[in-house]
Amino acid sequence: MPSKSPSPMAFTKPAQSPSIFKKRSASALSSLPASAASYLSALSQADARARSANNNSPTSTPALSLSSSITSSSEDTILHEDDYMNDPVLGSNKDGLLLPSRPPTSEQVFSTVHTEFGHCASEEYRMTSQHPPGKPLAVHVPKDPPYYILLSTYISYLILIVLGHVRDFVGKRLNPGSYKHLMPRDGYAPLNSDFDSFYTRRLKTRMDECFSQPVTGVAGRTILLLDRISPDYNHSYVFTGSRTRALNISSYNYLGFAQARGGCADAVEESIRRYGISTLGSRLEAGNSDLHVVSEALVAKFVGMEDALISSMGFATNSTFIPALVSKGCLVISDEFNHASIRFGVRISGANVRMFKHNDMKSLESLLREVISQGQPKTHRPWKKILVIVEGLYSMEGTLVNLPAIVELKKKYKFYLFVDEAHSIGALGPHGRGVADYFGINPRAIDILMGTFTKSFGAAGGYIAGNKALIDRLRVYGHSGPYAEAMTPPVLTQVIASMASIMGLKPSGAAGSGSTSEQLLVPRGSVPPAQALDDEYHHPGPAPASSLPAWISLPAALSSGAEGRTRLRRLAFNARYLHHGLRKLGFITYGHPTSPIVPLLIFNPGKMNMFHRLMKERQTPIIVVVVAYPATPLVTSRVRFCVSAAHTKEDVDTVLRACDEIGDVLDLKHGIPKRERWSIEEVVRRAVELGTSEEE
Repeated sequence: MPSKSPSPMAFTKPAQSPSIFKKRSASALSSLPASAASYLSALSQADARARSANNNSPTSTPALSLSSSITSSSEDTILHEDDYMNDPVLGSNKDGLLLPSRPPTSEQVFSTVHTEFGHCASEEYRMTSQHPPGKPLAVHVPKDPPYYILLSTYISYLILIVLGHVRDFVGKRLNPGSYKHLMPRDGYAPLNSDFDSFYTRRLKTRMDECFSQPVTGVAGRTILLLDRISPDYNHSYVFTGSRTRALNISSYNYLGFAQARGGCADAVEESIRRYGISTLGSRLEAGNSDLHVVSEALVAKFVGMEDALISSMGFATNSTFIPALVSKGCLVISDEFNHASIRFGVRISGANVRMFKHNDMKSLESLLREVISQGQPKTHRPWKKILVIVEGLYSMEGTLVNLPAIVELKKKYKFYLFVDEAHSIGALGPHGRGVADYFGINPRAIDILMGTFTKSFGAAGGYIAGNKALIDRLRVYGHSGPYAEAMTPPVLTQVIASMASIMGLKPSGAAGSGSTSEQLLVPRGSVPPAQALDDEYHHPGPAPASSLPAWISLPAALSSGAEGRTRLRRLAFNARYLHHGLRKLGFITYGHPTSPIVPLLIFNPGKMNMFHRLMKERQTPIIVVVVAYPATPLVTSRVRFCVSAAHTKEDVDTVLRACDEIGDVLDLKHGIPKRERWSIEEVVRRAVELGTSEEE
């Protein structure tokens, strides 16, 4: 397979003005500001000058294929120092720059292109993520493609398998050196069998340019790719030295908090100054630093639970704490599409496991009746406990759990409920508190809430939340407690700052204003200070200011919660607009319209690589994620878009236009009849209608 296809010129339109998305030469790199602070300061100052000089500035970040007048002479929106170093009005510091006094907010007017967060002041492009009260959740029915698509897909895999085995048979005899790792030698058996590695060698290797692409910088609204080529059909890669700026529609940066500047980044920098590099990862107070205590208390408030514990890795949160919840003699009932971390945790727990059809409440109830009546295998003794595990938002399907129906079944059949909110926490609900917030359900109706900080919060790690007795037990018996490394202070600070930005802070008066982080560090079981009592917090309201260490000072837009609410509403609009837009164009998509994960079905394995290439090589490059077996069923290969609050309406327009053109060429529009489809111009024109539609 060739390592790089020719540029699809048929899919590009003549540029109206220079694009910021182009490869950066070595000479261009040498002219960049010397530090990130220089760049950020220059960008902020340029915005200020543009707003003061032009009252008719646009209300949102310009389209990505256009460069603003402020940055037209620069590359990748990096301002050359000559533009501002000698400005008599702005002045300069010792580096020739004046650092901004506060970060910009989404409500300000911008006329420059921003790589990390696309600013938008239009209230039309907003939507509240909330399920209509009393309305049952619509059942998601996957749509099948025409028979010729399924037939060609099966034939493609058949040809791939047959030719792959023929090549293996011939290659082992004519070129044994290339297969020595799959054949017995020197008395040793092969570490990997040719059967186990067949898929990797014969399919994945052919598409490796789609996966594990090296990037640099922040994976925000855009992403900077390190260009590479393969001289040996993806077995190895050579870096060309150039870089490509692409629109990023592939990261879990749901609320856009993955930023190198702003209030959260400032707080992280302050934590590094306070805690130093040498203490990162160190263990204080028997495994917990002061920031751990503050973080766990804030997480418990955020999700509406009595207590919470945090772990340094999201995958390990499930795989190491589920064995502390169930063991031999217990039963786990798991959704068939649950994440690998859940499956692994259940497997090592020793508990029995049964699976029900994805989000099918009839299948779940039928299984509950069977397992409760039959009891344990052979002995038919009652189960010690029954734990139902579901996800709030399924990352491959984009579907939401039918939480209201499961809660009703819980009341009827008396099982324990574990909800994995890795993708839904911070992204769903009018307050960003996850699926319980989205459906208006009291979170304490759920026994265990699990989530991660790697998506909406722009950090790392995960958490488990529940009642205090449960969390205290997990601290002792969970494997992560005694064996895993603690989360570092910068990561904890990012969690605290981003979570507080979503919640907003409620001033706690004179007592709160004089509190310090040390005052919050009380031994477990003792009486905390009055300003830190839980009765100051009413879920899902703002957090007491005393919940944060005194040295964390967030800008007014973040501490008030205004910026967090805006980001939540922007994310909801972007998700619905992209979801409904793709459907109106004729594509088959999965998932709920509120989901920030929008899978677009491709089916044929040969189209995955081509879709990725054609998106990447457009005039405005777009970086996407293609997903295939074994992460999905064999014939439902897909591209998975991940929208963010950092994207503007114009960004989503760009993605829809690209999909419309490429979809026609690759024959991907099989969702609705041609006579019912909308044109791309109609989709863009009726964006507000699509982005605020309650249709599911």
